[in-house]
Amino acid sequence: MKILTKWLRAYLPGLPVEDTQLAEDLTLRGIAVEGIYDLGAGNGSLFEMDITTNRVDAMNHYGVAREAAAIYGLPLPALEFALPGAEAAGKPFSVKIEAEDACGRFTARVLRHVTIGDSRDWFAGAEVATYFGLLEQKLISNAVDATNFAWLAMGHPTHAFDLDKIEGGIVVRRARKGETLKTLDGLQRVLDPEDLVVADHVKPLALAGVMGGWDSMITPETRNVLVEAAWFDQMAVRRTARRHGLHTDASHRFERGADFNAAPVASALVCSILLANGGSVEGELVDVRVPAIEARTAQRAPVSLALSEVQRILGTTVAAEGITATTVENVLTALGCGLASKTESGSASWQVSLPSWRLDVEREIDLIEEVARVYGYNGFANTLPSFGGGVRALPWAEAEAAVRRTLLAAGFHEAIGSTFCSAAEATLTAPQPGLVVPLGNPLSEEAGVLRPSLVPGMLTMIAGNLNRDVSDVRLFEVGTVFSGSTEKVEERPALGFGAAGSLPEQSALHAGRAIDFHDVKGVVEQVLARFQMRTVYFDGFPGETGLMPAWLHPYRAARIVADGITVGWFGQLHPSEAAARKVKEPVIAGEIYLDRLYMLPLRKPAAREISRFQPVRRDFSLVLEQSVAWESLDAALAGLQIPELVEWRVREVFRDARLGEREYSLLLGTTFQAPDRTLREEELQGFQARVVEAVGKAGARLRS
Repeated sequence: MKILTKWLRAYLPGLPVEDTQLAEDLTLRGIAVEGIYDLGAGNGSLFEMDITTNRVDAMNHYGVAREAAAIYGLPLPALEFALPGAEAAGKPFSVKIEAEDACGRFTARVLRHVTIGDSRDWFAGAEVATYFGLLEQKLISNAVDATNFAWLAMGHPTHAFDLDKIEGGIVVRRARKGETLKTLDGLQRVLDPEDLVVADHVKPLALAGVMGGWDSMITPETRNVLVEAAWFDQMAVRRTARRHGLHTDASHRFERGADFNAAPVASALVCSILLANGGSVEGELVDVRVPAIEARTAQRAPVSLALSEVQRILGTTVAAEGITATTVENVLTALGCGLASKTESGSASWQVSLPSWRLDVEREIDLIEEVARVYGYNGFANTLPSFGGGVRALPWAEAEAAVRRTLLAAGFHEAIGSTFCSAAEATLTAPQPGLVVPLGNPLSEEAGVLRPSLVPGMLTMIAGNLNRDVSDVRLFEVGTVFSGSTEKVEERPALGFGAAGSLPEQSALHAGRAIDFHDVKGVVEQVLARFQMRTVYFDGFPGETGLMPAWLHPYRAARIVADGITVGWFGQLHPSEAAARKVKEPVIAGEIYLDRLYMLPLRKPAAREISRFQPVRRDFSLVLEQSVAWESLDAALAGLQIPELVEWRVREVFRDARLGEREYSLLLGTTFQAPDRTLREEELQGFQARVVEAVGKAGARLRS
């Protein structure tokens, strides 16, 4: 945004500093000046400003002058514009607000016998043309220049209609289905029923807060003018502007929150410029308000502010006197706040009435921030805040660290995805349908809801890597997912993971082989092994039942069940989802519900002294039916509870036609070792017999 120091000094003739110092002081107070350009003798400087979206009140010359007045303790004259006496009118001009949720105030003033032409001298002896020339703002006509001057001067958009082209009166309403409007850019637009329009009793005249209409615009032949200055809701203007692909000076300001009380002043300013070429005012200002919107903007409840709280939060200042009651009163009064003093526990305190142009100020802490900002952050001593407590870890911090360490050790890289996703992705991946939380003001349709699952973000990151020629991807994310409704949102921790490409080179036996379902299953088992659980198994449901998550391949996926509770799903990405994300190679992805997993205690590592005595290894060649799985043998050996049986594992699996048609051979390796003695042969014989008996009950027999 461009600001003229010549214009600022017209508001503040006693400004005591040079333009460069003014720029530095404004920047230190959060009204950033990014560039200073000398405009020559007598013209001052041009400031290139970077005003944050919450400070719409400073997106104009008067707003910046208000900040300068607060910094230097100068009086700032109120904006007042005298108009000639109004001619008598038969009856007030008709204005009706039907869309009371989107238009809080609408003012209308009728001007008769105006002359449309060049703008004349005005405003404290300066010419409108002078300011416009320095700002490189094009002069069009006094009607257009007047409305442009109003938003440059005080930041409030206005609009002038040709009164003779208005049929009946003004109605602020939603558009009707099928209505059209030719806007000032010359385009014929088909209106949406959600569009907010300013209309007469027959037709729409303008997109409210965005752009005026072609058929009611001011022309050189115009003699009677209706000047409009209104307050429109941010969301209503934003949606209308986005729907029609428009971004105007008016919409830019209304979308960020206009000043409810600025409309009458802006109307008087525009009328003053128009009447400089001749004409008269007919009737009084028509001012229609919606009490509910006025109550939450211009008539907000006062906020309590205590000097002791200001001093506690802001701390020590460089100056010895510190932040005093006078400092607080001077700063807040200069910013437009009303202060009513009261006494609390012997310390100064106030009931602060908030200015209508600062909708970003709502609480006591906001007022304290304003005091600190205007006082100057460089005026505070460099001190650290005191802290008397201790750092307390979250209850699940240790378990989360164990999960993270396990995945990092397995060769996965931690990633951070977006907290938002699209409604379609949420519907696809939500563990419980119907509990997706939509955003009230989404950035886009692709980020319209809070993520109910980590899967959308994980798949996006994997696809992004693969589509950028990163051939091997192994990612995980530990994050928060959301469910419930807009009234009550529930947050839960979750783990998302995904892999594609080849195994890492460190896997000497399998380097170069593509990652498959069983590789990821092994990593999942490692994560589960960090927790104490009685049983854990993996199962699934037939694809035709529809019980499998829709984003997973119906026949290449599994459910994770720990102690009878479903704690997650994983498997190969569904082909249709892979195609939608333009992924050509198999992707294995999954999600674990950490809130359920954290209900289980962590497995505590138990250290034991290393035996100094020789271990003894015994191998058993077994024959089993195809239906007998290793898990049954493993459970049988664990059930023996032989202290000297320190290890057992599968050493080899053998399938051959010489075995039975539905049989296979398994080489079971066992290791026996005692901590306090060398094992005798008779002991080993007894152990071996018990092992053979246990595996026999599990369905195995010794191979002959």
